Amino acid sequence: MTEPLRVLQVVTKMERGGLETFIMNMYRNVDRARVQFDFLCHREGDFAYDDEIKRLGGRIYRVPRCNPLDLRYLRAIDGFFSGHPYRVVHSHIDCMSALPLAAARRHGTVVRIAHSHNSRQDRDIKYPIKMLCKRFIRREATDLFACGVEAGRWMFGTDDFTVVRNAIDVDEYAFDGTRRERTRRDLGVPEGTLVIGHVGRFMPQKNHAFILDVFAEVLRLRPDAVLLLIGDGELRAVREQQAADLGISDSVKFLGVRSDVPDLMQAMDVFLMPSLYEGLPLVLVEAQAAGLPCVISDSIPTDCDMDGSSITRLSLGASVIQWATKVAESFEKNDRDGGSENVRRAGFDVQESAMRLESFYLNRAEAYR
Repeated sequence: MTEPLRVLQVVTKMERGGLETFIMNMYRNVDRARVQFDFLCHREGDFAYDDEIKRLGGRIYRVPRCNPLDLRYLRAIDGFFSGHPYRVVHSHIDCMSALPLAAARRHGTVVRIAHSHNSRQDRDIKYPIKMLCKRFIRREATDLFACGVEAGRWMFGTDDFTVVRNAIDVDEYAFDGTRRERTRRDLGVPEGTLVIGHVGRFMPQKNHAFILDVFAEVLRLRPDAVLLLIGDGELRAVREQQAADLGISDSVKFLGVRSDVPDLMQAMDVFLMPSLYEGLPLVLVEAQAAGLPCVISDSIPTDCDMDGSSITRLSLGASVIQWATKVAESFEKNDRDGGSENVRRAGFDVQESAMRLESFYLNRAEAYR
């Protein structure tokens, strides 16, 4: 029997984030007799998807944190590719992708994919280094992928890239009244209660501070409202303290990292996402498949809108009162039917996307034989 083509996915860590979930959606749906995924991670530890990767036949390797100024990292990444030849390497570490792709090139990798998942970066202490590394991506990559048009143009400075949709298992998110009732009951939320939800890591980009400020205002309009915050991260404790300071802790459920996001979306009435920037957020595709009205910032690219009616956009300069009012209005006109089919028609069904990606890997690898 012919061995499958092993494709190396270069990531930070396989936690339950948007890009990691995208990769796993693809991994579950490719024909693993033809294409297998291995993972090169830049963090030590055990993470949410590690066990599933191993069950599916993948291998997980680890190197130090990606840092072009750290000789230990540069030696490690070079040593890895020296001892692990891959024909196809697919990097998902945004601005830093040039580093592993350069090492892969030096050791004979013929297909080197840089994949943009964001349309901006935080302007923190690492920002100048990231911008410098970003300049070398096109030199080191043979192929450029992006989750959306804005993400591709920002990362690569060209229109010569392929948009690979952040596809999902549409049926898993389709609205189901029975699942909704069961999940709300498990959460202790009565029917009729306004449930606002958000899924995302507690990091500056996701703007949780603003979410809590908006929700405090929603409570003035709907005192019975509940906020579900799904995810974890370095700012979680800070936001828990903010909720306490606002006096809203009893109405906010910090649920942490969850494997039952499809069920939790059934329990929601409105999805709130005032991100500072995004590529094309997978959770927004999921929320629309679940038929949720979504109130989002105008910093999120327009190509995430599936049907032109489920999304309300607001400026981050608008007041919390304006945001809260839109959330309440969205709940009043909530109609969950049809969301999953809208997402499918828009081309975000994972089975079709996985078939296209599988064919790309195989055809490109064969072209270089």
